[in-house]
Amino acid sequence: MRGGFLQLLMKKKELIPLIGFVGCAALGATTASFYFLLTKPDVILNKTRNPEPWENLDPSKPQKLITINQQWKPVEELELVKRLTK
Repeated sequence: MRGGFLQLLMKKKELIPLIGFVGCAALGATTASFYFLLTKPDVILNKTRNPEPWENLDPSKPQKLITINQQWKPVEELELVKRLTK
């Protein structure tokens, strides 16, 4: 089975673009996963250190990839509940 994969590619050249596209998709998915894991605040790796990381978010900074016409203002009811529970 030595060189079997390369021999298959030499026989069936139409598989080369398919393997290239699948490889690029896998690399992109892996890269995006690591990016979101390390940079986004809503992904929790260690719950004992900070169990509620969404409490420390800056509301003026958009958290989505694309934000259209976002205007933030505090909801009065939520602010009241926050004050009562602390």
